[in-house]
Amino acid sequence: MLMLFTLLACNQKNEEENSPDEPEMWLTSLDEKSLLEKRELTSDKEGDFQAQATIKVDTSQKFQEIDGFGYTLTGGSALHINQMSDSARNELLQELFGTEQDEIGVSYLRLSIGASDLDEAPFSYNDLEEGETDEQLEKFSLANDSLHLIPVLKDILEIAPDIKILGSPWSPPVWMKDNGDTRGGSLKEEYYPAYAMYFVKYIQAMAQEGITIDAITIQNEPLHPGNNPSLLMLAEDQAVFIKDHLGPLFEEHGIDTKIILYDHNADRPDYPISILDDPEAAQYVDGSAFHLYGGDISALSQVHEAHPDKRIYFTEQWVGAPGNFAQEMEWHTENLIIGATRNWSRNVLEWNLAADENQEPHTDRGGCDRCLGAITITGDEVTREPAYYIIAQASKFVRPGAVRVDSNMPEDFPNVAFLSPEGNVVVILQNKNEDQKNLAIEIGEKSYNVALPGNSVATLNF
Repeated sequence: MLMLFTLLACNQKNEEENSPDEPEMWLTSLDEKSLLEKRELTSDKEGDFQAQATIKVDTSQKFQEIDGFGYTLTGGSALHINQMSDSARNELLQELFGTEQDEIGVSYLRLSIGASDLDEAPFSYNDLEEGETDEQLEKFSLANDSLHLIPVLKDILEIAPDIKILGSPWSPPVWMKDNGDTRGGSLKEEYYPAYAMYFVKYIQAMAQEGITIDAITIQNEPLHPGNNPSLLMLAEDQAVFIKDHLGPLFEEHGIDTKIILYDHNADRPDYPISILDDPEAAQYVDGSAFHLYGGDISALSQVHEAHPDKRIYFTEQWVGAPGNFAQEMEWHTENLIIGATRNWSRNVLEWNLAADENQEPHTDRGGCDRCLGAITITGDEVTREPAYYIIAQASKFVRPGAVRVDSNMPEDFPNVAFLSPEGNVVVILQNKNEDQKNLAIEIGEKSYNVALPGNSVATLNF
């Protein structure tokens, strides 16, 4: 069974500003009787406390900076949120993106460039009649996004103006593809220049709406052409597209949006490594992105070790409806919140932010009909699902700018530690036992004795 615990230990400089008068615990029990509930801390300080394991945090050993934790704001997510009443929508967005006591501080979002499979139907920003082409992209339009996505993003930016936004395409316009279909096929080489300009126009058009695209991936799941929409893009093709078209065009137009490779499963680290091995392509690349529907999370470190100057991101993992709270919290916490960040990832994103009670909308011919949102929206009613709490345990306490620091890994206690910009230490920890365990947390010269309740997720603030 799982036990996750987050410890915030303030240094002396920030003790009065950041520490509560009394230590506090934020608890989520796996039986769901307590969900991110603030409780009094229970620990033994009288000398008879017998620690069963010790977590030693070394803040002098620093690793990657954290960009944030969050979700994909799909077209369907935006549709449901935008259709809520004004008061309900504002309350929900404040809870998700605010950083006050009862808010979870989501700090990173992924968007689909055009439709994903969780839109009502496939679309691009340059859809034409059959047989037509538009290499100058004169008919480029964000019209579909203007219905729900852009209004919701503008509301989010009012709350969290510094939130990082990543854009990922599921498919180019069908006239650019060799099969003329939204599903599968490959990008025709003759349209590489037009597709590079498609990214430029997207970034520029979003900027005109006041939305900064911090990064883009070249293609969502480039080795999975069975989704709708989707595209097959082999590594050698992605390399050519970057080095001969997208990278130079970004430079020509003064685009500083990051270019991120791959955006697919951890079972193929050779894909991003092969592109990064090409210096002509690598000069334009910020890093590589991963999912974990295949492979092992340690593959992220394999890519980091091959090219330590390039960044690592974790951009997608789903929860299948109806969702098993305890199982999802255990697996996602160990493999993503702890696993991905211990393997150099700067973010962790769950798929997806919102759906309705029927997991709608989704496209036909391959759209996901079992993708459980982090929240389920029925009218103005909101149900918080497993991914809400998986992300909240990190996003509420590990803020952008935090740096991962070293911590040991006792058996049955996976963990990861961070040093916040304010000087706090944050430790996210699992107890993979059914019963309560006593732990000693050592941070420099300070030591904390903590009795961790069984089958729960906690944040302790000292």
